[in-house]
Amino acid sequence: MQDLFSPITEQRMAAVAPLPHRMRPRTLNEFIGQEHILGPGKLLRRMIEADRLTSLIFYGPPGTGKTTLAQLIASSTRRHFAELNAAASGVREVRDILAESQLRLQQTGQNTVLFLDEIHRFNRSQQDILLADVERGVIVLVGATTENPFFSVNAPLVSRSQIFQFQPLEPQHIGDLLLRAAADQSRGFPGLEVSITKEALRHWVAQCDGDARRALLALELAVLSTQRHGAEALAGGHVTITESIAAESIQRKAMVYDPTGDEHYDSASALIKSMRGSDPDAAVYWLARMLEAGEDPLFIARRLVIFASEDIGNAAPMALVLAAAAVQTVQFVGMPECRLTLSQAVTYMACTPKSNSATMAISEAARDVQENRTLPVPRHLRDSHYAGAKALGHEGYQYPHDFPQGYVPQVYLGVEKHYYLPTDRGHERELRRYLEQLGRLAPDGPCPSDGGKR
Repeated sequence: MQDLFSPITEQRMAAVAPLPHRMRPRTLNEFIGQEHILGPGKLLRRMIEADRLTSLIFYGPPGTGKTTLAQLIASSTRRHFAELNAAASGVREVRDILAESQLRLQQTGQNTVLFLDEIHRFNRSQQDILLADVERGVIVLVGATTENPFFSVNAPLVSRSQIFQFQPLEPQHIGDLLLRAAADQSRGFPGLEVSITKEALRHWVAQCDGDARRALLALELAVLSTQRHGAEALAGGHVTITESIAAESIQRKAMVYDPTGDEHYDSASALIKSMRGSDPDAAVYWLARMLEAGEDPLFIARRLVIFASEDIGNAAPMALVLAAAAVQTVQFVGMPECRLTLSQAVTYMACTPKSNSATMAISEAARDVQENRTLPVPRHLRDSHYAGAKALGHEGYQYPHDFPQGYVPQVYLGVEKHYYLPTDRGHERELRRYLEQLGRLAPDGPCPSDGGKR
């Protein structure tokens, strides 16, 4: 019998290892999910089966198989395999492996596969240490990261690597993994018959959001806690996992969301594009997802202010007023109540007419200011509220309010150019009609005298 001071054998380690570790696939055929990169005939599968690896970067959310696949590579390659976790390693450990790899290559001709988990944890200088040996083929780097490698990994390493993006596992994949673990008598729960009700399985699939590790940990917790406390569910070596037991084993849905990473920017992009596409249902879903994941509501409110001017503009001027009010409300009320105001603003903006005419106007005007000759202010528009202005020729301005319609034709720019072209959507229809009445716009477009285009 072993005590606390007995050596820890591999068999003992395997017995106490968490279920996700025990259930790791032993072959590519046992690997579940990621068919888009590991399906029959796919590039990555061919590379692994032929042991023709180049440097690789596995990128995707937690629990999708990045580390597991690296372990499969370790078991199948004829090269030496070394492994480091960037969160727990430093420059010294990396240099030691590189030196050993160089010596091994010189003496035996065998190069090394280095698996660097959480590669984004290394800063730029630490990543640069790998570059020369990756370039010379001393090591084949396999990096795993949950962050976008185009932002978190040095560009030279990225350019020398094949990048494979891992997706969250599909509901069917999670269900298959759970059922496989429950039925496995050697690696799952030896000597115990485990049944999972459909309701429990459905609950775990929904709550785990494609994270296999989280699903298997929930199953293990459910079985162990039922063994100890659930006499009603445990009878004659049989455990039945009901929906209530499943719910207790995973208290809150895991939200994969880094406030400075891809999920942050991707969710914000989805929110903006859904409002722009006039889909209030999609827009309010992305809003809810961001808020539930802990996104700063003030960040969302600021984005709404920008959207109100950039994508709605004068088609619905109240959008900007509502967005500005949302900013004040978020600051004054805070979460969770301010989500009501954000929902009101988001759904309103999704349902209003859209126009980017004001955005296009300032963009084109700014381009002309930057790239073309700077236009002088016409003399009659210059300031004339000082002695000597008349002597400088600052005269001739006609005051529009002195005329019956509050308008008088006169030169304001000095060149024939149209920047602002109102659409016929929403309130901009009235603005366009007004400019047409004044002769500033022709009924079918810009005035011919202005060149016919912006």
